[in-house]
Amino acid sequence: MCNKLAKRILAATLGLALTTSMAWAQSTSFITIGSGSTSGLYYPTAVGIANILNNADVGLRANARSTGASVFNANAIGEGSMQMGMMQNNIAYYAYNGTGVEAFENNQIENLRGLVGLYPEAIHILARADAGIESVADLAGKRVYVGDVGSGTEQDAKNIMGAFDLTFDDLQATVRGSSGNAVGLLRDDQIAAMFYTVGLGSSAIVEAAQTAPITVVSISEEELGQLQEEYAFYTPFTIPGGTYPGVDEDVQTVTLKAMLAASSELSEDDVYTFMNTIFNEKLEAFYNDVQNPNLDKYFTVKSALEGMSIPLHAGAVKFFEEQGVEIPSELMPPESDGAQPASE
Repeated sequence: MCNKLAKRILAATLGLALTTSMAWAQSTSFITIGSGSTSGLYYPTAVGIANILNNADVGLRANARSTGASVFNANAIGEGSMQMGMMQNNIAYYAYNGTGVEAFENNQIENLRGLVGLYPEAIHILARADAGIESVADLAGKRVYVGDVGSGTEQDAKNIMGAFDLTFDDLQATVRGSSGNAVGLLRDDQIAAMFYTVGLGSSAIVEAAQTAPITVVSISEEELGQLQEEYAFYTPFTIPGGTYPGVDEDVQTVTLKAMLAASSELSEDDVYTFMNTIFNEKLEAFYNDVQNPNLDKYFTVKSALEGMSIPLHAGAVKFFEEQGVEIPSELMPPESDGAQPASE
């Protein structure tokens, strides 16, 4: 009798646990966030956001994946293998409109939606001090790292070189792979220069400056004018002297905006919960716990739509309306998303 009662209690307990587990799984949405190389800033940013979300217990779970960065993440969102991704604002524009980058020709990412602009990404052109590279034109005939395959850095290298009538064919060798590997090649004099589009203080660039005699190539006002004639989304930016070891003078370059994008297939409720958790209820943790010094320096909710290049997700619209942020009409989601117009 006692054994039968014990078995019934055990069965009931196991059944309750299973039911509870199934209910939890059914009520929890899972989000994969595409980032970039582990030596860049996309990866720690995505990891930090995922950790904050997971610890908040709001019915959302997230994990961050190291990827080839912007272009890869946009394609992954289009294919449905990721729900969110870090990317440059110009790459988001290209992806959504099916233009500008070979990867998006006849491959428009129609389900790509904007969430938030995070921080400026300066285009760093690093060169060995003994390579005789003082301008973009001097890259001709050199071994140059141009970014990982499918990354925003690769596209920036193409754009900048193209503004000076250079192509990858004009280089002695076009080197690809991760930025971390490129740092080792620069240190060991296996490449003469490298492009890197990233926020200030990147660990990869700090390492390069600590382990090799490097310079950071400036883009002069005249060169900048030529570049902006073709690519208006590049804006002037100054890398302050002292940002990197051995680079004591200010460096003039151009910048883009690092942003977070999502799939339109995520529900409005889930995206609103995500936005409100990270950028409102847990904003202090976002500033303090995410390992990216640019967030505390450059990010505010009020300026989070500056540089946004694609329509927003309906859940992001709801969040920004609540925060009193004016939403330009061109950033409203397509009617097919079921979003309501911004309140007057």
